[in-house]
Amino acid sequence: MLITIIGRGHSGTRSISHTLSASGVFMGEPLNVSGDLLPPQKMYDACRVFAQYVKYQGNNRWDFSHVNNCPIPREFTTLIEEYLHSVLTSPAENKGWKIPETTLVFPWIVRMFPEIKYIFWVRDPRDCILGGHLTDDLNDFGVQYDKTDDIRTNRAISWLYQREIVRATPAPKNALYVRFEDMVFDQDNTIARISDYLGIPIAKIEMRPDSVGRYKTDKGVHMFDFFESDMKDLGYEFE
Repeated sequence: MLITIIGRGHSGTRSISHTLSASGVFMGEPLNVSGDLLPPQKMYDACRVFAQYVKYQGNNRWDFSHVNNCPIPREFTTLIEEYLHSVLTSPAENKGWKIPETTLVFPWIVRMFPEIKYIFWVRDPRDCILGGHLTDDLNDFGVQYDKTDDIRTNRAISWLYQREIVRATPAPKNALYVRFEDMVFDQDNTIARISDYLGIPIAKIEMRPDSVGRYKTDKGVHMFDFFESDMKDLGYEFE
């Protein structure tokens, strides 16, 4: 069984990577403290190849229709296979990988690996954009957007882009959607869902309740109008 995690940086994806490792799933090597497969450069390069096939429409809207239909460039396939070498060549029965930038190339990952198990990991965007991540500036990965001088706004647009790219991609055969907050406050039921989905026993790891709702004491801007529709769909409350 092959597994991957789809989720933006700072959405709590390290918790599921650590959970899978603790459950005997080989997550590649080496890993950093966040459970990301290293070295990441070939994945970053693959993101930049992919971005060339996304049409920017202005006003933070993107057309992903071409990436869903065009031939996948051999350069991209080679970069992904080289990045995943330790995973793809492992004899482990259950294996996978996690790095947030996988979300930036999600449509082509689904086309390369249609049969694998996808875990979609989401977090309240108001918490997700509080900390910095490499994907805060989408320009660094070749993605066009209406860049601003405000880092919070850029992070929010990055969150939106990664929601849009998943929404625009035909759903894979195997998909499980998990909220980070449910892993924190309802871990037993959440890991039971993950166990049923993967068909293997899932270990518990320590989760920190104070990682949820941090935006409530934040002094900066953490809510954007374009969050509202997705927050409703994901079951998050807002005023």
